[in-house]
Amino acid sequence: MKKICVIGTGYVGLVTGTCFADLGNQVTALDVNEEKIRDLQNGIMPIYEPGLAEMVERNVRAGRLSFTTSYKEGLKDAEFAFICVGTPEGVDGEADLRYVRAAAESIAENMDHPLIVVNKSTVPVGTGDWVADIIASKQPKPIDFAVVSCPEFLREGVAISDFMHPDRTVLGSTNPRAMEAVAQLFLPLRAPIMMTDLRTAEMIKYASNAFLATKISFINEISIICEKLGADVIEVAQGMGFDKRIGPHFLQAGVGYGGSCFPKDVKALAYMAQTHGMHPQLLTSVMEINEFQRRHVALKLHDLLGEIQGKTIGLLGLAFKENTDDIRESPALAIARHLLEQGAHVKAYDPEAMENSRRAVPEIEMCPDAYKVAENADALVVVTPWNEFKQLDMVRVRDSMKQPILVDGRNIYEPDTMKSLGFIYRGVGRGYDGNGIERSAAD
Repeated sequence: MKKICVIGTGYVGLVTGTCFADLGNQVTALDVNEEKIRDLQNGIMPIYEPGLAEMVERNVRAGRLSFTTSYKEGLKDAEFAFICVGTPEGVDGEADLRYVRAAAESIAENMDHPLIVVNKSTVPVGTGDWVADIIASKQPKPIDFAVVSCPEFLREGVAISDFMHPDRTVLGSTNPRAMEAVAQLFLPLRAPIMMTDLRTAEMIKYASNAFLATKISFINEISIICEKLGADVIEVAQGMGFDKRIGPHFLQAGVGYGGSCFPKDVKALAYMAQTHGMHPQLLTSVMEINEFQRRHVALKLHDLLGEIQGKTIGLLGLAFKENTDDIRESPALAIARHLLEQGAHVKAYDPEAMENSRRAVPEIEMCPDAYKVAENADALVVVTPWNEFKQLDMVRVRDSMKQPILVDGRNIYEPDTMKSLGFIYRGVGRGYDGNGIERSAAD
């Protein structure tokens, strides 16, 4: 059993700390947000993540997981301090490191014994050296420490599974002994552990996310071409995915990527390149395609409805993806804001993200279920592919709408089935001809 302090109780910190506790370690999760810590101490989760509440409760009850706002308490006897704070997007796309700096300074001011500081936040290349300099300069008296980079690769909605069954663990440091000590924490997961230097480890995180975002933007651009040429992007992606060099993952055409990672990480990597005199053409195109994909859904509505002003548009889904309540960079909210600006009345339902969305865009009418969203709507847009939307009574949906117009931004329905039910259906890349007229399978 190791003693671990995890700094930050957002998605990464709370999942990381809870999973380490579940592996038998003694974990103190620390956050400067007093309300969040008070809620966690009372069993109230700050985020929705499947299975997390139950795991937190189990480990708190077992005495392996506790919560505090005190660095002195959190670092007491700790062998490892994991920095898991947010690095939001800055003004020019750079990563904002104010929370990382605050964590490093507080560690330095409160540590009273040798410590391994593990940076799990997504940070620009070179941040590990910077954190080490901050700690060294802010210590009241010199105490040995080492900095190890350990980038996270957790996907919201399946974060616990990703932690417990990782594809790999990446570690970087100038201190081999410290890196080996961190590696021991991850050995029970029985996954490959790659050890490298600090900057390479930091770059692996950015390069991984940028590549996945590129795959998403690539298939979205292909989907628009498919619409014009009469091909079906789902079958195109399937045919591509059989090639082992390409693979089937992240080739689902839709409304573009969102969330807390891909948008800001691609921008941050492009910013790093630009500040070093480079022109990141591919990254720029990835971002431009992603932005257009959201507008593309709105353009479909314009084509089908003509004038948007005064129309009632229903949105199925508000979170950036299913199985989360996270609305950061959500395509749904971007689409909602555009429609509201055009004078539409926007209704919406999401199983988990309505409270967050209500605070972000209060003009949206929140509905108790998908059927209320459909009532008297001129058009319905699927934006988040929650499983419950795939099993709706579509006859009931059709009959309650003012016009049976369905824009399927996630391709969760079959075009022929929706057409046979009387819907005017538009998916993403589902085989339109050059005039934007949908083809049937018989064509």
